[in-house]
Amino acid sequence: MKRQLTALLATTAMMVTANAQADTLDNVVDRGTLRCGVVLDFPPIGYRDANNEPAGFDVEYCQDLAKSLEVEAEIMPVTWSERLPVIATGRADVVFGATSDTLARARTVGFSIPYAIYFSQGVVNAESGISSFEDIHGKRVAAALGTMPEQEWLKIAEQWGETNLYQSYQSENEVFLAVAQGKADIGLTTNTAVKAITQQYDSLDPGPRMPWTPDYTSIVGKRQDVTWLNYLNLFVTHQVRSGRYDELWSKYVGADQAPELRIPGVLY
Repeated sequence: MKRQLTALLATTAMMVTANAQADTLDNVVDRGTLRCGVVLDFPPIGYRDANNEPAGFDVEYCQDLAKSLEVEAEIMPVTWSERLPVIATGRADVVFGATSDTLARARTVGFSIPYAIYFSQGVVNAESGISSFEDIHGKRVAAALGTMPEQEWLKIAEQWGETNLYQSYQSENEVFLAVAQGKADIGLTTNTAVKAITQQYDSLDPGPRMPWTPDYTSIVGKRQDVTWLNYLNLFVTHQVRSGRYDELWSKYVGADQAPELRIPGVLY
């Protein structure tokens, strides 16, 4: 009996310690800062302004989350491939960065309910001859490493037998530059980025929309921290209910109304 009691107490102590370590909500409040990983080469969602300061939809969304917690927002620039590792290693409390809530990723990190929706679209070199999805046959395609456009395109490229024509880059800026310089014919991005990028480069034109489903994206947090993920879910709900989501989307994307966040057939 004594051994059983000792084992029970040890197990309980381990559970309490694990819960304490995983309680991001308390840690953020006690620390006084919210460490937000944000992709800053994804205008107008995340970018650097004329003063080289972080700006965009995701940056303000992070600042709103910090305000709700009555703490300061600390913006941590991350690349597409760094989005999950900074959460898994505890370097960031949350990540904002068009991160799709795939089942494979959910083995490593946790996800809030969707806070933004994107459609995949291409930007093309003005001399590429690409005006429709079918025109991409035989063309050189580029995308950022670890992104949903890359994953979805590789499925199509394999079906077409054209994986050898695919080029992967560490950032979307590198993708756009490659297309602008004629090193690739089309770069895959989201519909929100197309206008800003084609205005930046004279040699780039808006390309066709990709045929896969809309990309529902979530705030990323620790997988084990249910309390923190519950708070993030409630925060997203408040952003929509208050009209702040529509306000930010209109400010940065320019649409009259932000996309509906509910997934057909799913209760959120």
